Amino acid sequence: MSASFELKASEDGAIGIQMIGRVDHQAAAGLLKQLLAEIKKRRPRQVTVDLNRITFFDDFGVLVLAQLREQLKTQQVPFRIAQPPPKVAEILTLTNFDNPDMCTPLAEPRRENIILRLGDATVRIHANLLYMISFLGSVLLALAHVIRNPRDLRVNDTIDLMKKVGVDALPIVAMISFLLGLIMAFVSSMQLEQFGASIFVARLVALAMVSELGPIMTAIVVAGRSGSAFAAEIGTMRISDEIDALYTMGFAPTLFLAVPRILAAMIMVPLLVLFSDLFAIAGGLVISVSMMNLTVATYIDQTLKALTLFELMWGLSKSVVFAALISWVACLRGFQVQGGAAQVGNAATSAVVSGIFLIILFDSIFAVIRSYW
Repeated sequence: MSASFELKASEDGAIGIQMIGRVDHQAAAGLLKQLLAEIKKRRPRQVTVDLNRITFFDDFGVLVLAQLREQLKTQQVPFRIAQPPPKVAEILTLTNFDNPDMCTPLAEPRRENIILRLGDATVRIHANLLYMISFLGSVLLALAHVIRNPRDLRVNDTIDLMKKVGVDALPIVAMISFLLGLIMAFVSSMQLEQFGASIFVARLVALAMVSELGPIMTAIVVAGRSGSAFAAEIGTMRISDEIDALYTMGFAPTLFLAVPRILAAMIMVPLLVLFSDLFAIAGGLVISVSMMNLTVATYIDQTLKALTLFELMWGLSKSVVFAALISWVACLRGFQVQGGAAQVGNAATSAVVSGIFLIILFDSIFAVIRSYW
């Protein structure tokens, strides 16, 4: 039997509503619409709902009663339910119907003006900056502690992290660098051939890769692979309370988690840069030999004449700084995670974006320093 209702009005303005039949998901919307229309039309002083003739009642019935109660509450009309059957009373108890806040619709989010949003953003940036400074100090103290007490370093974990950062990244770094060297040689050869200067392609590829593109491209690859992994690993430990457990057991989380990752990156990224330079030069060699009729000996000779120890050490020194920045910001984002699994993904994304930004920023600083050196 479909849901329906009967109204009984008294002389004092009170209304009795007798609900009949099945109050389920199919009948709830129509029943509520009719009840609200009657309430609006009659404007009662009191409403009593009788549920004795209901044959089926579920959470949709609870919603009907809750919406009816909310409508009457706005009109300041008393609302009560007459002695409900045992099964209906059990459902009302399970849904905590007597607590009005449990069935109250969520309020619409408040629209903040631009001043409030600006202030909120300023407060968050300030708090984030303070946390970054605090974390940087904690990392520096932990590194100083490791220098004074090398035995406190987790050597096995550091070696395992070195494998993940360096050895596992070698194939993708080699492929990208080889293709980059190949492209640079191909593009530059089309211009230099016009002036009969094809022999300088070797110098261009070598200098560009060793001093600039090699460290940058390798650092970006490491930021995408290892930076996101560091942030996700530490962030997962954060939300699963493993970091709090380290505090409880007397371990320093920065020394336990951040220092091995930072040292592993600082050791392996310069080695990856060396391989990147070699594979890029090999890519340029392929183009020079196959398209410009240069010999292998000539290409290698021009490469060695272009490169100096200063250029090599300049690129490697930048790679050490890039590695420290990538691993530091990745660990920072991991320690900042709060909430659930979605925040771990956000931390990994933020670690990659922040790492790439810091790489470009500090490379520009290095360029300015070199120009005034």
